Amino acid sequence: MPSMLPGAPWLLAHKSMLTANQPRKISLHGSDYVMWKDAAEAIHALPNACPHMGAMLSEGWCEAEGDRTSSVVCPFHALKFDPEGCTVLPGSKQKTLPLLKPLNLIIQGNLIWSYGEYEPQVPIPNVLHKIAETYYFIGHTADRSIETDLLTMLLNMHDYNHQNGTHRDLFRITDVEFHQFIDEGHQSHAFYDMPTAPYSLAEKLIKPDLFLLPSTIKAHLENHFPSLVIFHGEMPFGKAAQCHIFVPEAENRTRTYILLFGQAKHPLFKMLGNTYLNFGKVVVDQDADILGKIYPNTPQKIKLNNEVGMDWVRRNFETFPNVREPNFSR
Repeated sequence: MPSMLPGAPWLLAHKSMLTANQPRKISLHGSDYVMWKDAAEAIHALPNACPHMGAMLSEGWCEAEGDRTSSVVCPFHALKFDPEGCTVLPGSKQKTLPLLKPLNLIIQGNLIWSYGEYEPQVPIPNVLHKIAETYYFIGHTADRSIETDLLTMLLNMHDYNHQNGTHRDLFRITDVEFHQFIDEGHQSHAFYDMPTAPYSLAEKLIKPDLFLLPSTIKAHLENHFPSLVIFHGEMPFGKAAQCHIFVPEAENRTRTYILLFGQAKHPLFKMLGNTYLNFGKVVVDQDADILGKIYPNTPQKIKLNNEVGMDWVRRNFETFPNVREPNFSR
């Protein structure tokens, strides 16, 4: 069973995660790339190893070429590589043929997708495009690499029973009341409620952000296998779509981050954007912490109720890119 699902689309970044003319390392399917955004907001990506002596291009810098486009510069010998992977050698006035093969990127608005070096097997989900049309973008958070394989990461994300364990701290979740799981092949929906233990008034006055935590967290997770989970949340002052992104960097390393979108019902909602981003970061940090405390090869001798989301992940992993019929709702 392939561990990184070749042929799936991966959301490498939102344009806001890149600073103009500042290179950044991006990893996918065991390969490293340097990605940068030029002054015209065009996105470029090349293999990260300089073809001269292997220096990391992401540790270099960018130089503008004219008013709009730019090249990435190797930090070792200052060789400049344009977006096509060509350079001009010292003492020469002519560009070389491409020495680096650009990573194929698919840009949809502010979203940067890629299939890596593989032929597409499943389409890019259009749900984020729809969200961007009706929600405003709040920001990104919790961008980190975790030393775990993609399957383990996704099983954790779809383990609805772990909320009152892993996420008890801060959120004080006391129970998980599971309602429904709708299986639509590579798409699914999960609905459940999570009652929380209340904070005292004194605790809230010390940390006012706690006033924003509801007595019961009502969860609707919209899942797009394998790279995207959207938590749809209703807050007192608006609605949020908290989008959890997953990227297989290597066999045993998976990157995750959050893109947060909102619909304000009250002006106060927009002022609270950073608070909601911080809540999302806490969730990812808690998940990363528990994933570092698991013996991965332990036989599972106990099966809890409502592991249907985990079953959905395993089934799609086993049959990817095909979908095993029949689909069902329960």
